[in-house]
Amino acid sequence: MQRVAKVKVKAKYRVGIGEGLVRLYYFRLLYSLTMNKPCIICIAITGSVARKENNPVIPTTIQEQIESVHESFEAGATISHCHVRNEDQTPTSDPERFALLKQGIEKHCPGMIIQLSTGGRSGAGRERGGMLSLRPDMASLSVGSNNFPTRVYENPPDLVDWLAEEMLKYHVKPEIEAFDLSHIVQAAKMADDGRLKKPLYVQFVMGVKNAMPADKPIFDFYIETLKRLAPDAEWCGAGVGSNQLAVNEWSIAAGGHTRTGLEDNIRLDKNNLAPSNTALVKRAVDICEKYGRPVASWQQAREILNIK
Repeated sequence: MQRVAKVKVKAKYRVGIGEGLVRLYYFRLLYSLTMNKPCIICIAITGSVARKENNPVIPTTIQEQIESVHESFEAGATISHCHVRNEDQTPTSDPERFALLKQGIEKHCPGMIIQLSTGGRSGAGRERGGMLSLRPDMASLSVGSNNFPTRVYENPPDLVDWLAEEMLKYHVKPEIEAFDLSHIVQAAKMADDGRLKKPLYVQFVMGVKNAMPADKPIFDFYIETLKRLAPDAEWCGAGVGSNQLAVNEWSIAAGGHTRTGLEDNIRLDKNNLAPSNTALVKRAVDICEKYGRPVASWQQAREILNIK
């Protein structure tokens, strides 16, 4: 009896070793596929908040924006996230200004993915989606409300549904801006019921004061939740302010895509203002090199995101 029991233990041990080797092979393969995947770099050139008084290189005129996008494109960015400003630097959702910016980017950055902002600082209600008829490649879409530093970022369900309908109508791919975990859940629900077209592209926005902080365990849970609810989704990480560098690195190391630019962060480090959007793109490129991630070309970015 003792001999039989001993044989059983050995067999079980052998099976355990075999399972361990299979798992090790699987995780090595998964890691290899993840780290060989091209990383899409999005450049958020202007935003709605920072002004030249904060950093004189922030591009606010259409011509400045086109030049900044072109330099960032040459450095490795393949998505341009765009806001437009009035002459006094205040934000606007004016479709005519968006049209001029879009035309300039198409001329000087052929193939680059153009993503227009429907954010709430630039307009109110349906005014926020007035530029969708321009048929950009992409547009940002916030699917829920949350706190911002000094106010509530309001995205009521009826407006969210209307913006989503307009994006379907004009064949615009949404970038879901997730400021909260509930936004990931809501986006997956909207995709399941047909209000959003699959596969999703979700951006984790972290570090906005009074919203979700840049916290690594939460970041990891975001990825886990998105994979569970929308297995075919692609994702991107964006860190605000001093969190930009950390979220860039987390995203690239985890096999996702990343966003950088003066909209989110006007500094290169604690003591120095960023000299350009291009400098922030180059920093993201350097992180890709650190982790052995190739930087996506515009052709690869379009293929990954299913954009013609």
